[in-house]
Amino acid sequence: MPDELQVLGRAVKQAQYRQHRALDSRLAAAGTTLAQWDALRAISRAPGAPARALATATFQSEQAFGTLAGRLTALGLIDRRPGRGRRIEHYLTPSGEAVLSAGHRIADEVLAACYSHLSPADRATLLDLLQRVDDGAGAPADR
Repeated sequence: MPDELQVLGRAVKQAQYRQHRALDSRLAAAGTTLAQWDALRAISRAPGAPARALATATFQSEQAFGTLAGRLTALGLIDRRPGRGRRIEHYLTPSGEAVLSAGHRIADEVLAACYSHLSPADRATLLDLLQRVDDGAGAPADR
């Protein structure tokens, strides 16, 4: 059983790695990286969100997200504004919206290619299974 689980874990990681490499490679044409585009996507979904929430949404530490947000600000893709207390709020600029939009088109193409060998029913099953794995992530075995 442990070998089977390790093979499964590696297969999930390998699929993610190939998907991320393809996305990162193609997003360069839009003048961005996968990490930058993911941050823009998170900000678009939650305008005004603080770094802590955006770090969580992009699977990064707060420090890593802060560094990334600094780069996005320097590139003119986001604005960082003071919020309540010490909170810094994040917003897309028009340039950020354009890069995000270009990234969405690229991601749609890349992901369609990544999953082209799966039928719509297989894709729905895979999504359901992965969501069930994620829903169980807080199970006692993880602690």
